[in-house]
Amino acid sequence: MNREQIIAQIRAKRSYLCVGLDPDIQKLPPHLLKGDNPILDFNKAIIDATAQYAIAFKLNLAFYETLGAFGMQVFGDTVEYIRQNYPEQLIIADAKRGDIGNTSKMYARAFYENFKVDALTVAPYMGSDSVLPFLEYSDKWVILLALTSNQGAQDFQMLHTGEETCLFEQVLRTALSWEGADHIMFVVGATQSNLMERVRAVAPNAFLLVPGVGAQGGSLEAVAEHAMTSDCGLIVNSSRGIIYAGNDERFASAAAQAASDLARQMEQTLLDKGIID
Repeated sequence: MNREQIIAQIRAKRSYLCVGLDPDIQKLPPHLLKGDNPILDFNKAIIDATAQYAIAFKLNLAFYETLGAFGMQVFGDTVEYIRQNYPEQLIIADAKRGDIGNTSKMYARAFYENFKVDALTVAPYMGSDSVLPFLEYSDKWVILLALTSNQGAQDFQMLHTGEETCLFEQVLRTALSWEGADHIMFVVGATQSNLMERVRAVAPNAFLLVPGVGAQGGSLEAVAEHAMTSDCGLIVNSSRGIIYAGNDERFASAAAQAASDLARQMEQTLLDKGIID
């Protein structure tokens, strides 16, 4: 999926919502546990309920890998379900991969060729040769960790690499020297909205994948104020606030309502910025 297709979907749906599919077997509605594949059933129901409000689905690999080979089968089946039924959706594997070059090649092959996701989160700490193998896929996206929401982000990302430059800014600048904003996005946590203008100073045209709105305390309005571009430039993820909005047989309806509520807030920010009318 290319940049123009993402922007077209944002304009058509009047939303830049990404729904995080992070299923925890211990949090699923009890009635689903009677089935043979409760996680896949849960994912399908959430996808069907929220696809009209979302432009992307993000699958966090930890929630699938914890179940071993069965979990990875569910991951693959979920990706295939989205691909077959909602081909307009951007599918993100939140795997945070990144290793020496040959290992990165294998990770890229696994996710882009085998699972056929559109985008993959990648940790840039090991530098160019750990990231470049992912960029060999010209029709795919690499989403690099830049400025995250967790408390430990202060340990390294805010270290000064110059008088007025922090490490996260160096990551942005260096990464964009490897490839342009048509194939690289950056993870920037919603709780870092006070730093987003600095992000945009270095990466004015890049799409940002923004987790942390809702359960983690990030403000959608602050993110839009400081980081929205003329073509939006944002993909804002919500996981727990949507997929666990309900815990009974009407859980999918509750998820749809939560997704609709957030999408309507997004619509207002798009209207305020003159991106839609």
